[in-house]
Amino acid sequence: MTDVTAVTEAPDSGAGQAWAALGGDPALLDRVGGGGPAGLLPARLPVMELARSTVAVCALAAAELAACRTGGAVQRVRVDDGAVATAFLSERHLRVDGRAPTTFAPLSRFWRTADGWVRTHANYPHHRARLLAALGLAADAGADTAAAVLAERRAVEVEETVYAAGGLAVALRTPRQWAAHEQGAAIAARPLLTLDRTEGPAAVVPRRSAPLPTSPLLPAAGLRVLDLTRVLAGPVATRTLALLGADVLRIDAPQLPESQDAHNDTGFGKRSVSLDLGDRADRATFDELLAAADVLVTGYRPGSLEAYGLTPEELAVRRPGLVLAQVSAWGRYGPWQERRGFDSLVQVATGIAAAEGDAAAPGALPAQALDHGTGYLLAAGVLRALTGQHHDGGSRLLRLALGQTAHWLCDGLAQQAPADAGASQPYDAETYLAATDSALGRLRYALPPVAFAGGPADWSRPPGRLGADEPKWRAATA
Repeated sequence: MTDVTAVTEAPDSGAGQAWAALGGDPALLDRVGGGGPAGLLPARLPVMELARSTVAVCALAAAELAACRTGGAVQRVRVDDGAVATAFLSERHLRVDGRAPTTFAPLSRFWRTADGWVRTHANYPHHRARLLAALGLAADAGADTAAAVLAERRAVEVEETVYAAGGLAVALRTPRQWAAHEQGAAIAARPLLTLDRTEGPAAVVPRRSAPLPTSPLLPAAGLRVLDLTRVLAGPVATRTLALLGADVLRIDAPQLPESQDAHNDTGFGKRSVSLDLGDRADRATFDELLAAADVLVTGYRPGSLEAYGLTPEELAVRRPGLVLAQVSAWGRYGPWQERRGFDSLVQVATGIAAAEGDAAAPGALPAQALDHGTGYLLAAGVLRALTGQHHDGGSRLLRLALGQTAHWLCDGLAQQAPADAGASQPYDAETYLAATDSALGRLRYALPPVAFAGGPADWSRPPGRLGADEPKWRAATA
């Protein structure tokens, strides 16, 4: 890989802003070094700064936790722009026996409306069915038919009608329109993320941390992570925790369809289990897993898992010392707090698509940077929570939202880092790719960008079939 040179991060840099939001010691920022090819992920907004900053603080949090658990020094962090840019496009670089995955379905796209543009998301069959039903179309309707109907309707009307039907559609807004929107104002009034200590209504005794790792190379060794997330930020975070040594169990409901292609990208280092929390036997199994978990990461629509008693207050009592990390599209506040959302839709609502487009059509970021960036921030927050627990125990609650990351990109980062819209230097992505055999076939994939002196270079195992593993934690090793 490209040599990495020493760089001292300033507190007002992107990494400095993110590290401050995580409550990190600013003195540790001088442990961060950077390098690699320039001009990657070109855009009008500072996308590359977001990417390298989120990876930098994730690596720094990993190095800090390793030092905390082993009593050593915090190792230097290496941020190679080539590795970062490749990882932020990991789903595009993935190949299974030479086959590229399908990322967007035909009805997941921009559409002209009578007064502007709307973007829909219909990758999952149930979202596609709800979209077509909301538009009054037959279940087998194609893109041409949908385009004709949408061209006669107002964008906001489509947004409200589709969401009311349980589908996903967002009207294109400019940055100014989003700032004036009630949800946009609610997001702007909040920090990039929140990381708080939580206690239940009854006194709780801090739980002992997991056994010390046998090597500083795996700062999360011995830790158990329940992964209740779906595309894409949550799985990126838990993929990173698995890289760092955590035992990650991804849990999916058997009645909800999920993409094996998406899991092929984000399932590295994990095991995958199928459990229905509405089934008594499966719920009992989940409760047993939760009783031994150190971290619970959730990425479902706010309110959907709380119905099963998975609130921060109840969990602080049921599982003292648990780190609960929650990621959502729009945050847990404002009129859109219970809405589903994806990176592409958040870009459209928050003015990013308008800023990256032109008079002819909306644009998009060069990567699903809100998802990937939020994922690395989520992993960093979990690692920082574990470091805090090492000192004073207690439960922790971490919350992030794609909308908050979008606000940071458009306002916080844009004030500090110029966008890089120029041509990139010569860059060979193959340098940052690897291949391995798996039960799925021959995988080509992006190597992890999170790196620090002596840290792991790759995951311990490739992804497997969704739901194919036993709902059990790995046996503890001496």
